[in-house]
Amino acid sequence: MKTYNPTSPSRRNLTGIKYRDFITKTKPEKSLVFGGKRFVGRNSAGRITVRHKGGGAKRLFRIVDFLFNKKDIPARVLSVEYDPSRSAFLGLVLYKDGEKRYVVLPKDVTVGRELLNSQNAPLLPGNRLPLSKIPVGTFVYNIASNPDGKAIFVRSAGSFAVVLAHDGGYATLKMPSGEVRKVLDKCWASIGQVSNDEHNLVSIGKAGRSRWMGIRPTVRGSAMNPVDHPYGGGEGRTMRGTRRPKNMWGKGTRGVKTRNKKKYSRNLIISRRTKN
Repeated sequence: MKTYNPTSPSRRNLTGIKYRDFITKTKPEKSLVFGGKRFVGRNSAGRITVRHKGGGAKRLFRIVDFLFNKKDIPARVLSVEYDPSRSAFLGLVLYKDGEKRYVVLPKDVTVGRELLNSQNAPLLPGNRLPLSKIPVGTFVYNIASNPDGKAIFVRSAGSFAVVLAHDGGYATLKMPSGEVRKVLDKCWASIGQVSNDEHNLVSIGKAGRSRWMGIRPTVRGSAMNPVDHPYGGGEGRTMRGTRRPKNMWGKGTRGVKTRNKKKYSRNLIISRRTKN
């Protein structure tokens, strides 16, 4: 981790990642990026549906391959790159047929390594196989939910799932949240742990850095007036005044189940995620 001289109270606690130790290329591949207006929490009608978003530094959006539809063609890692839209590092890979793609890079995979998506790929970090071919106890990431689908599970920095068992055409996985769930054995997953595992140790340090990231200020409900929030009003710093924690619209915010009871994957979950 990188620390800073305490020239101000905020910089005293500011920490960052030493990107120079990992990143090998500063400018992205031009054919794999595009610009555009960010919606910053607004829907198609322009109304704010997610609060506290807006501003921030301009960014180019990288086209990242999560489908992995090039099978049995080796790919060599050309560079390790930073992506402002995600926490993990990206790897620019060159396939033997000449095509370049961005992939989420696993930990300890460096420039020059060869990656392979194949039924018979060796069990090395970054290689991709069906779950049926991956032994118990292996760390995996970029997990698909159906055999021909794209990777949707375990994609953020430092995360990994563990293969616990194989039974009845399903692989049992322990997810980063602590949830234990079944995934079809025919689904594909990548070996290893996602790169940039120090990401969770970063201390933002100051309000300005949050604004660079496009995060706007959050006002406490207890600092508002009664008309604006259930916690508002009162003389000085008063107690919450309501039995259960709730948001400004009166909906519960802690211990309230929000998952759809009819969700398709309900029967695949063996044990729920652990509560924080």
